[in-house]
Amino acid sequence: MKTNKKTINLKAEIMIKILLILTLIFLLVMIPMVFAQTGNNVCCEVTKTGAWCQNTLEANCNPSYRVTQTSCQATSFCKPGCCVDTDEGSCSERTPERVCSQNEGTWYDDSECNVPQCDLGCCLLGDQASFVTLTRCKKLSGFYGLETNFDSNIPDETSCILTAHLQDKGACVFDSEGQKNCRLTTRKVCMDIVSTEGIAAEFHNGFLCSADELATICGPTTETMCIEGKDEVYFKDSCGNSANIYDADKTYNKNPDYWRKIVDKGNSCGVDSEDGNGGSAKCGNCDYFKGSICRQGSATYGDYQCKDLNCYAADGNYYKNGESWCVYQGNVGLGRDLVGSRHFRHICINGEEIEEPCADYRKEICREEIIQTNDGDFKEAACRINRWKDCIDQTEKDDCLNGDKRDCYWVGGVYFVDSLGEAVGESELTATSSQVFSGGNTGGFSGGVTGNAIAEINEDTVGRKGLCLPEVPPGLKFWNSDDAASVCSLGSATCSVKYEKGVLTGLKDKPVENEYCLTEAWAAKMNNICTSLGDCGAYLNIGKKFTDKGAQWRIAGEKQVLSGLLDDVRRKAGV
Repeated sequence: MKTNKKTINLKAEIMIKILLILTLIFLLVMIPMVFAQTGNNVCCEVTKTGAWCQNTLEANCNPSYRVTQTSCQATSFCKPGCCVDTDEGSCSERTPERVCSQNEGTWYDDSECNVPQCDLGCCLLGDQASFVTLTRCKKLSGFYGLETNFDSNIPDETSCILTAHLQDKGACVFDSEGQKNCRLTTRKVCMDIVSTEGIAAEFHNGFLCSADELATICGPTTETMCIEGKDEVYFKDSCGNSANIYDADKTYNKNPDYWRKIVDKGNSCGVDSEDGNGGSAKCGNCDYFKGSICRQGSATYGDYQCKDLNCYAADGNYYKNGESWCVYQGNVGLGRDLVGSRHFRHICINGEEIEEPCADYRKEICREEIIQTNDGDFKEAACRINRWKDCIDQTEKDDCLNGDKRDCYWVGGVYFVDSLGEAVGESELTATSSQVFSGGNTGGFSGGVTGNAIAEINEDTVGRKGLCLPEVPPGLKFWNSDDAASVCSLGSATCSVKYEKGVLTGLKDKPVENEYCLTEAWAAKMNNICTSLGDCGAYLNIGKKFTDKGAQWRIAGEKQVLSGLLDDVRRKAGV
């Protein structure tokens, strides 16, 4: 047989081309692998682009973080574990430790999160359910204002969701002595009736026991009821079950359909009422947060209504449930508190005005503030310590009025000195009389002078000098002279008046300095300082009775009559 050389050469050429193509494919596959093996030769804790734990070129690594010449899987800082967010209750599998700490989580050496903190269970949220951790369940329950209801024995999400349906509410119809009885309850309770009592029962989700199509022995009435744990007033059927929220316009003869299915609170009467239908005779859609709750009362039907939990106080003002406010026995502040008075805190609790006295002798004072809320202003008051003791030690106005440290007020034009007067000046001027205001306590104590409040006449110094006095004077045991002496004696004052001698015989000496101290206005000013120090001086008590036994005004040793002082005191006390 003769061989064709041309054919053989052609086959050889084809084989060579095939080999070349295979070689090229092999090189295209192997070259990237070689580059990958030689290029991804380090583990970057963080790359320059912000990616964590990447096998890449060293040039791509962030120099501020760690770099190791090995695979990230083999490093300690990039080893995958379980990151637990204890605040949110979430668990992240296969998370590097550094990534977890950066997100303020807790890291565990278990990449599959087989740790107790990540055990899942069924979290019931009203009529909803979620298969989450216990921590997450607490978070969700708090967000919706519900009690935590967590069941760790439920193994999966499907079972959890089915459990939520057990909370469905409706009519549970069962046979009882040959009649179709009914109980308004949950699906779970209805199922328990079947399993525990052996009674055939049928659950009708969303239906009332009074629904005509159920043909039970339970029918509509005009009676009402309160339900423990709920705010609203409810209609009651003839079997004692609750029906829908009481609405005088939806009795059975007026609206039969209202007795068929459960109606949500949001679709009931008076849902937009600002006061939660407090005191309403026709609507029982109460709302505790708006100031009403189901209580006995007079309504169009039944014996219950939404009781108004807000207060109409003795002072004539209206207060919301939970609000508190201050009550005083006269003017307060600027040293005006009456002798024997105290401060009180009142609070409105479920429609009742409760009185809470602050500490006696005005050791505590009542202060209140307004808080802005989504439902309007809300007033809160509290009794706190009266910080009066270091007021008179302050010589600067700014220090005196520092409300963070003390409770004081500033009186300009007067100041404390350690002596009883000034020396006589020029020879033609002579001090012929001395005006003394002696401050004692209102019980009759007249103390000695340990410090003096001197009226400063020079207008240039009024802004620079002054006295720091208690905003709310402390109460004193006036029957105990030792208790009152240390305070009331500070209210004593001496003012020297200088006269110019008469040139001619028979002419009176003319006052040329501190003439103001001869007026009753000066005595009233000194008394005002005295009463601001405590229960001292001439003032009114809580019975509005005036006494001037705690004050004396003398000119040249002669006692003066404080005829106009009562009017000044009344103006200060606001009576």
